[in-house]
Amino acid sequence: MKIHNWGIIGLGKIARKFADDLRLLPNARLHAVASTSLERAQAFAAEYDAPHAFGRYDDLVHCPDLDIVYVATPHVLHCENTLLCLENNTPVLCEKPFAMNIGEARRMVAAARQNRVFLMEALWTRFIPAVNHAFELVEKGEIGEVHTVKADFGYCMPFDPNSRVFNKALGGGSLLDIGIYPALLALFMFGKPAEEDILAAATFTQTDVDESCAFTFQYPGKRLALGHSTIAANTPVEAWLHGREGTIRLHPRWHHTDRLTVSKYEGRTEVKRDLRIPYGGWGYAFEAAHVMQCLENEMLESDKVPLGFTLNLVETLDAIREKVGLIY
Repeated sequence: MKIHNWGIIGLGKIARKFADDLRLLPNARLHAVASTSLERAQAFAAEYDAPHAFGRYDDLVHCPDLDIVYVATPHVLHCENTLLCLENNTPVLCEKPFAMNIGEARRMVAAARQNRVFLMEALWTRFIPAVNHAFELVEKGEIGEVHTVKADFGYCMPFDPNSRVFNKALGGGSLLDIGIYPALLALFMFGKPAEEDILAAATFTQTDVDESCAFTFQYPGKRLALGHSTIAANTPVEAWLHGREGTIRLHPRWHHTDRLTVSKYEGRTEVKRDLRIPYGGWGYAFEAAHVMQCLENEMLESDKVPLGFTLNLVETLDAIREKVGLIY
């Protein structure tokens, strides 16, 4: 069994959860970590038994025996950090949102293809067992043709101009942080919407980032996708896939749920069944396992989250931002 040596750039909360979940995988080892603070990197490395710690991102990519880097820095640094790795022939799993705009995203994809190095956006939701099972049920026709997708994601965040969430310079706001989840669900179900078929509205904080954002995508064949994100309220954080013959409900928090309810229509009544699909850890181990399988198969991109999908998602987020007037 090949052991894959992981590196992590950016050592915040999500990096800690990812490092926790690497411990669940027998073929994964945290090999190196990097922060802008050497002291922080050394403390993180000691906690997770990583043999290498660096106080500069540039140093990490030259670490011997490094197989793959997880980029977990703030949104605005994803392009710069990913390019650093790709230009040093190091495969990358880049945290979402992949980039701040389509221009950055295209540069990243072009670098991966030019250097023939693996690159994937860390859309962990795609690999959560219950979410994946919902997609499989749709593909099998369990609820008939899906005509409506609805999803929300909101949490109440007291205003703090010093927080990353409210910091425009760091790509703050609800859309790129959590609105990306309803958007990616729509694209997984129906594909990229035409720009003229996107409707969107937003409210803004004192720091000019979106506090709440709502959007609707209209598709041919009487299909709709509705999404909502907010940092001003605790919303249910659930998703619904409505088909001609039934509905699949992804229970809270839907983007890493372990529970589905499948309803079948019988006239005007519904027959429901609950499905429980539990898992261990935070849920990041599944995407990590997929990445390692891709590397073992010498793939340059994922077949579950291909780079074309990521480019479509970034373009869609750009279109929403343009319609609501959110400019970084």
